[in-house]
Amino acid sequence: MQHLKALQESVKQIEQLYADHEDIGLLIEMSEEEPDDETIGGIEEELDRFEEEFEELRIQTLLTGEYDSSSAIVTLHAGAGGTESCDWANMLYRMYSRWAEKKGFSLEVLDYLDGDVAGIKGVTFEVEGENAYGYLRSEKGVHRLVRISPFNAAGKRQTSFASCDVIPDIEDNIDIEINEEELRIDTYRSGGAGGQHVNKTSSAVRITHLPTGIVVQCQNERSQHMNKDKAMQMLKAKLYLLKQQEQADKVSGIRGEVKEIGFGSQIRSYVMQPYTLVKDHRTNMEISNVNGVMDGNLDPFINAYLSMKP
Repeated sequence: MQHLKALQESVKQIEQLYADHEDIGLLIEMSEEEPDDETIGGIEEELDRFEEEFEELRIQTLLTGEYDSSSAIVTLHAGAGGTESCDWANMLYRMYSRWAEKKGFSLEVLDYLDGDVAGIKGVTFEVEGENAYGYLRSEKGVHRLVRISPFNAAGKRQTSFASCDVIPDIEDNIDIEINEEELRIDTYRSGGAGGQHVNKTSSAVRITHLPTGIVVQCQNERSQHMNKDKAMQMLKAKLYLLKQQEQADKVSGIRGEVKEIGFGSQIRSYVMQPYTLVKDHRTNMEISNVNGVMDGNLDPFINAYLSMKP
């Protein structure tokens, strides 16, 4: 039923585009008979809107991966740069939150660790909605910030890094076997931005898969049992993707392009001083409006990445 609903929505969008295309054609014919600036301005606005909606639908046709239609689980970690990197991780979290809001997706924090002075050391959140993983898989990698740091008394430019990992929210029934003896399960006291349901008991759960070193954790559910179930679901998803990539003889593994969180490994740079520019190093897409990007205008980068992939 979910798949049927998505197909029906796509058909509805296509039919609307056909109708809009016909309406614009009629407006053009009318303007040729009685041209005036107001009519021409209206046609240009309609054309711009039509092209945006057409491009959005075209990008959706590229989301053909096995899990592209799934919701996404995103993990951000502060890297090299101390307090500045913790603040940068927090800025990225806000950027993805704004992007999700614009897309009409819902967002739920699963794990959160505050920075020592400011920002966050790490956060894991779920973006729920059709094609969320298909879009956000393009964000997997190291993100680099260059700016005059508000935490530097000398007012010098500083470079900091944060990593972004993205996995699909795969259903519980995936075929993957986990040996309980290969797991280390730790419980700890919840903290951070979890709302009223994050209590002061040791309900948060961290699971380490010893053979691979994969670590997952969850603290936002109402009980330790629920946190463990969610963490196990995340671990299964990572192990399943790792198994798939090994079968395909891919070197990158489950952590994809996330290498050392430092110089030379970034997928995208965000420069705020001495000039303003956001550049994706994989597609060479550039946008000078850094504030717009930080407010969630990520679609140009996502679309360029999806268009590039075979």
